[in-house]
Amino acid sequence: MSREDKAAVLFENGYNCAQAVIGAFCEEAGLDLNAALKLANGFGGGARCGELCGAVSGALMAIGLQCGFCNEKDFEQKGYCNKKSYEFIERFNETNGSILCRDLLGVDIRCPDDHNRPGAREAHQSVCPQMVKSAVNILEHMQIERS
Repeated sequence: MSREDKAAVLFENGYNCAQAVIGAFCEEAGLDLNAALKLANGFGGGARCGELCGAVSGALMAIGLQCGFCNEKDFEQKGYCNKKSYEFIERFNETNGSILCRDLLGVDIRCPDDHNRPGAREAHQSVCPQMVKSAVNILEHMQIERS
């Protein structure tokens, strides 16, 4: 199964956009799927308030898994991961017109009840799967060296 297909299946099965993206990349980077799904839970819906798109958050977590630094003095690796994170953000923004969930959805979902409004549910069903696919595709085409 391709990463895009895996992310799509996760999203269709009720996981949020951040969970779907990190779920498509986590295991090959050494993170258990269940742990990744738990980690990304609060990042869907723009961290539940329409801010940074959850698909972007999931992708940034995947980048961290692939090239993040974990040695406190490894500023070269830290800089490299930051560069790749910025590259992803720029590509996603260029491709989709924004990195903000509420802008991508075209619906303001800053309050918990906003997620249940008819316009938000429709946008979630039509826009979010495309953002998940976009994030996965961008990540797959980036050259990221493993740390």
